[in-house]
Amino acid sequence: MTYCVGIALRDGLIMISDTRTNAGIDNISVYRKMHVLAEDDTRLILCMSAGNLSVTQHVLGLLEEGLPALMMDDPPRTLAQAPTMFRAAQLVAEAVRIAGAELKPGLQRAGVAAGISLLLGGRIGDGPIKLYLIYDAGNFIECCADTPFLQIGATQYGKPILDRAMDYESPLDEAVKVGLLSFDSTIRSDLSVGLPFDIVVMPADPARPVIRRRIERDDIYFADLSNRWSLMLKESRATIPDPPFMSAGGAFSMLRRDHTAAG
Repeated sequence: MTYCVGIALRDGLIMISDTRTNAGIDNISVYRKMHVLAEDDTRLILCMSAGNLSVTQHVLGLLEEGLPALMMDDPPRTLAQAPTMFRAAQLVAEAVRIAGAELKPGLQRAGVAAGISLLLGGRIGDGPIKLYLIYDAGNFIECCADTPFLQIGATQYGKPILDRAMDYESPLDEAVKVGLLSFDSTIRSDLSVGLPFDIVVMPADPARPVIRRRIERDDIYFADLSNRWSLMLKESRATIPDPPFMSAGGAFSMLRRDHTAAG
């Protein structure tokens, strides 16, 4: 299992992924889930992956070598030629379908889970930054402003804080903080997700630099963020009034009402 989050805001794009991969409790290793699919002066296209590692690598290999040309004399189709992020998403989705058709029958006969999912994000030329979720079947959806984030992998533990705290108008630094809190919640509840984390922040303003960072196990900021969040949760919990029906009088009154109703 893994956990990856893409956050598409007015101010830019944030992509965060963990690096844990495992084939059982005694076979855990680190594998980078953040992949640079195309990067030059005109484009930066990234994807994050979850699911079967061999199928994922097959997809990445197809994209690197190029998909078969549509016309006999044309060169292979690559992301370096994609004119828009939508066309890039179509190409990646096609690679997912090809890899699935080639590998899934054998994997399924062997009883191996073969599904994958990808988060694809980036910008081409002067076009807008886009974020897509590409499903195992090769279909995809685009992230929208109403819910400005997409997740793959172990999504259930980190989603509540994103639902409560993430907004399309959030500044990038605030959104990175919330994204990391989402990861902190996940690694506390799911041993299949773990450090290090890879982060890429792509500002909407092309004049601002792209930020790339790996959060290691000894990262001072992440450790402080995790400790502060735990402390603040405990302090906040203490300020919320106790349920009135749990007081001695309240509990007795409820028991008396229940007894009267039963009689």
